[in-house]
Amino acid sequence: MKKIERAEKLVQSHLKTFRCPICHQGYISLIGNTLVCEKGHTIDFNRHGYLHFLNTQGTTEYDRAMFLSRRRLLEAGLFKPIIKKVNSLLPTTSQTILDVGTGEGTPLAQLAALRHDQDFYVGFDISKAGITLATQLGINAFFCVADLRQLPFADQSFDTVLELFSPSDYREFNRVLKAGGLLMKVIPNADYLLELRHLLYGDRDQHYHYDNSKVLKLFKQHYPDSEQVPIRYQFNLPHELVTDMIKMTPMSWGKNVRQPTKDELANLTSITVDVSLLVAKKVIKGIANSI
Repeated sequence: MKKIERAEKLVQSHLKTFRCPICHQGYISLIGNTLVCEKGHTIDFNRHGYLHFLNTQGTTEYDRAMFLSRRRLLEAGLFKPIIKKVNSLLPTTSQTILDVGTGEGTPLAQLAALRHDQDFYVGFDISKAGITLATQLGINAFFCVADLRQLPFADQSFDTVLELFSPSDYREFNRVLKAGGLLMKVIPNADYLLELRHLLYGDRDQHYHYDNSKVLKLFKQHYPDSEQVPIRYQFNLPHELVTDMIKMTPMSWGKNVRQPTKDELANLTSITVDVSLLVAKKVIKGIANSI
């Protein structure tokens, strides 16, 4: 089955999950390659098999080369312990799962590989380059380009919202989550990718340690009963992926970034992954703040 056919079949069978980004009404039909909403607005599947829900042109510094580097690292297992922990905290029943800022889709694919075929997965990102790569994974998931602040999904349409290292909009997350649904957010801790930070910045820059206090404070403010699960491990970095490790993170774009020597790169053999998995149930009241 072609990518576009697979995507159309998924959307057709979950039509009530989506809503028009223009009028916020539901979609009522899929005619050929075109979705039609209650007000008559239309959107077409492109040849890659995804929908572009942005009303304006999205801008991002993440390009295809960066996403390819990220994919090689993730396929080598960089985030697998995180995905396994996420899966261990999800209900064993069938879930509808939204992956926020899915990028090139590998974490969602790894989660799907741990679960059963009855789950429905949706991944979105502002980057067309990332979503185009995600559609090449061949997993039973639907990918789209969309705006975090104006999600093209119906109210109470997801059991779980998953967000790894991306911005959040808690008002929108609460809107699309079902009653009692889970929000699972992964944020870096102080020693996240510590060896890379030291290599690129030494000890005299703000990048030397990551400060997650503002993100954590806001999350706890709105989800006071949430759980914070620490996840920390060492990832053995293959030599052939050292360059990808540098390219996959925005840290390499910093103003004060330094160029590592060949010897320094050769000695980069292990990376610290130090994160917190924040888990909260849906809050009924709307939340205006986001970060």
